[in-house]
This record gives sequence, structure tokens and C-alpha cells, in this order.
Amino acid sequence: MLDIKLLRENPEVVKENIKKKFQDEKLILVDEVLALDAEYRQAIKRSDDLRNQRNVVSKQIGRLMASGERDRAEETKRQVTAMADEMAALDEKRAALSEEIRKRMLVIPNIIDECVPIGRDDSENREIQRFGEPVVPDYEIPYHVDIMERLCGIDLDSARKTSGNGFYYLMGDVARLHSAVLSYARDFMIDRGFTYCIPPYMIRGNVVTGVMSFAEMENMMYKIEGEDLYLIGTSEHSMIGRFIDTFLEEKELPRCLTSYSPCFRKEVGAHGIEERGVYRIHQFEKQEMIVVCHPEESRMWFDRLWQNTVDFFRTLDIPVRTLECCSGDLADLKVRSLDVEAWSPRQKKYFEVGSCSNLGDAQARRLGIRVKNKEKGNYFAHTLNNTVVAPPRMLIAFLENNLNADGSVRIPEALRPYMGGKTVIG
Repeated sequence: MLDIKLLRENPEVVKENIKKKFQDEKLILVDEVLALDAEYRQAIKRSDDLRNQRNVVSKQIGRLMASGERDRAEETKRQVTAMADEMAALDEKRAALSEEIRKRMLVIPNIIDECVPIGRDDSENREIQRFGEPVVPDYEIPYHVDIMERLCGIDLDSARKTSGNGFYYLMGDVARLHSAVLSYARDFMIDRGFTYCIPPYMIRGNVVTGVMSFAEMENMMYKIEGEDLYLIGTSEHSMIGRFIDTFLEEKELPRCLTSYSPCFRKEVGAHGIEERGVYRIHQFEKQEMIVVCHPEESRMWFDRLWQNTVDFFRTLDIPVRTLECCSGDLADLKVRSLDVEAWSPRQKKYFEVGSCSNLGDAQARRLGIRVKNKEKGNYFAHTLNNTVVAPPRMLIAFLENNLNADGSVRIPEALRPYMGGKTVIG
């Protein structure tokens, strides 16, 4: 959510940013906010004027009563009562106006970073770097479910009976590999100075609207019937929510956290759920990284975060590339975002395995996450998040890139301690 001062002082900047995101239907929101804000401030001024008048007039009542001017005193009392009634009405009006302003402000997109390329959708994202040599072996790479089934590692049919499409049973060495990757990711991030955390897997509605846009909420979140609770779509939601309505000491920043959680997503939209596969599913597990920092440090932390993911995949011998997301592909709260994509030898192309986001002070402003500063005044922190790894999607890249000609799967050295010393599964 933007600072309303920006709309008051530079509405054209906000409108130009909306145009860069190809959301022209939201241009009218800027004018609506300005009109409502003017009415809101006018109500405040009128209320303050009435309060001052009431204080002056109220003092006259005692003098009039003392001098025997009862009629005038009663008339003055009626004036005071009328002022109080109008002030009460103004309070209600201000509350209603404030709510209408907030509704619109929550929908107006954040100001994107100047380095973000302008484009309508993900087809216009820009590759900025590659790591590792993408290799296509001279033997066939089967579909990832086929690889898992040959290893007796997945049961989709039973999951459909118990839960429907978008769920799975992982079995044997594949299930162990899944857990090993998450354990390795946890220790990888701890070694880089991040504090490990296991968060709540459900959050309240005010936290949901604090960390994401309404469109994302509708397409992603599962609500618990009859309760103000939602299943998290990523641990970022509850990890950033942890700081709601807090004042952080400057010396406490940055707060660098890495969190494990299951994730639950409706996956409503164009992509849909796969009939047979684990790329887009309703339930998965993930290791995440979250940073709460000083505004002037958020660009530096953004670069560190996505580099962590790249380094992690390189230790597992998986070639990756990073893409700068264009303006039209950015969620409304984001200032900037990079996707990390892994190489698929079977498809002979890259596919997304993680996303790094700088949200500026948007989440902090919605959730009330402030930093104390006696000299300059309190200010909103910046928040960032990035995926370390999200199996089972990551397992697709792992299995394809480490598959041997005989159908066995090579275990990279970094992962062997978490697999009981195994060098291969098959």
C-alpha cells in the first residue's frame, strides 16, 4: 500500500506507474482517492472547528446561569448539543471515508523499481544470468512421474481417491530424497546466517490482506469454514505477519529468517492443476527466506537472496538461470521480482523453481511494521522474501538432471549425508 502523501503530492507518478503495469482500469482509483481524501480532511477540519467552538460556548453556560439568564443558557446548551451531534456524525463519516480510501489504496499497485523492464506478461521477462551448463544427454529422459514410478516413489492414483487431483503420496527413496532436500536447504541457510523458524500454518484474515493482494488471495488461499483463519500458501505469509503492529529497534535490523512449512494453494486460474504430475499441485513443502531490513539496504538484500537460491541449486548440479520479471508480471505489492528457473533436459528448456521479491514498505505499511527512530521519526521497514527450495517441484529438476542411463539417480555430494551416505538410488 502506498503512502497517501505520494498520491496527494504526485498523483501523476502513481498514474504513470499504473500504466507501466498495463492496469489502466485502475487509473480512476487515484482520482477517487484524492476526492475522498479531500472530503476526509474537510471533515477533520470541520470537527476540529466544532470542538473549539463547543469549548468556548460551553464556558458561557455557567456565566449565563449565574447572571440569571436562564433562557440564553438553555439556548446555548442546545447549541452545544447540536455541535456534539454534528461531531458524532462527522466521526462516522470519517470512519466510512477512511474505509473507502483504504479499499482503493489496497488495490493501487506499488511503485516499481526503475530497473524493472516494461512488459505485459511473463513472455516479456528478461534473462539476466545463467549458471551451469544445460546438458541434454544422449539417452531418453522420461516424464518425471515415470521416473518416480520406476523408483516406486509416487502413488497418484491412491491420492486421487483420498483427496482428488493435485495431491500425491511420495514413497521410499523418493520420499527420503524429498525430506533430504528440505533438511539440506535448512542447514544451507543456517550456515549463511539465517535463523531457522517453523511458523503457524494458519493465519487470520487481517494478516492475509496485509501480505498479499485481493486477486492473489482469491486465487490462492483456502479458508477454514466458520473461522477467521486461512491456510498459508507460503511461510512468508505467517513469517511477515509475525511482526504485525510492532516497533523494531534499528539495531535489531536486519532480521534474516529461514522457515519451513507445508503450503496450500487453490491454484485457480489459467494454469490449473495437473492430472498427472507434481509441478502444480494443491499441497507441497517449502524452505523460504525472509528479510526485514532498513529501506536503504533492501536492494542489497534482494541481490543476496536470489544468489542464495542460485548457489543452492548449483551445489546439487542443477543448471539455473535468473529472469527479471517485467512490470506486467509483477504482483501489485512488489517493487521488483526475479524468478529462478532450473534446466529441464527432457523439455530442453528452463522452468520456474523459485521467486525472489522486494516489496519495499508495502507489507510493512499494511501490517504496521515500524522501525523506531527518535531523531527522524519512526518509519516503515522493508520486507523481502525468496524461495530456497520447494519440492516436489524441485524434484523434477533434480531427477532429470541427475538421471543415469540405467534409470538410477545420482546423489550429489552435498546431499549424501542426508541420504544415509547413498551415492545413487535406483
